[in-house]
Amino acid sequence: MADALGLLALLIGLELVLGVDNVLVIAILTGRLPEKDRPRARLIGLSLALVSRIALLAVVVFLVGMTRPLVWTFSARDLILLAGGLFLLYKAVKEIHHTIALKEDEAAHAAGGSGRFNAIIGQIVLLDIVFSIDSVITAVGLTNQLWIIVAAVVLSFVAILFFARPIGDFILRHPALKILALSFLITIGVTLFMEGLHQPVPKAYIYLPMGFALFVEILQMRYEHNRKQARPGKG
Repeated sequence: MADALGLLALLIGLELVLGVDNVLVIAILTGRLPEKDRPRARLIGLSLALVSRIALLAVVVFLVGMTRPLVWTFSARDLILLAGGLFLLYKAVKEIHHTIALKEDEAAHAAGGSGRFNAIIGQIVLLDIVFSIDSVITAVGLTNQLWIIVAAVVLSFVAILFFARPIGDFILRHPALKILALSFLITIGVTLFMEGLHQPVPKAYIYLPMGFALFVEILQMRYEHNRKQARPGKG
């Protein structure tokens, strides 16, 4: 039992680390919706993503076979990573362009609409599937006890759902952080694409620079805050 609990804790930690990508994607995608629709989009998108991830676990035998070549030397997993990486690159570059050019599509943003809402939900689910491929395969490699993997996925889902809103709102309130987050997504998109080409990039080369850049940006924000606070006293 102790081994099972230790493995459960390990898998939850793995899911949470890999879930950082999901939080950034959800923050950016739901930011295109009216504020009143964002909580519902997060809940529905993550819930559908949770169901799809558990469905992937239910076909564990198929997942193990996803490393077999289908097209030339590319397996089903490789093709998913290539397509997901390209889509993430396209989406992140497009959002950076909208943010810098101040093209917020105010009319569409205010109106919302079921078509726009459903499209964002679909994008959240699709990108979650792409992000989950590696974590699911890793989890399957660690244990064949599906209840442990499912429990880790569900518990990490609850944590991501809890943190998605405050992190997302914080990013959207600070345009510089939003651009930084989108830049992170570009890096992740490139990494996914490279992994699809059988050129894996060590995760430390991604997360360490990301953490350093975030730390520098937070220092800059703190500096700006203190500078604004000091201005009245000088007058």
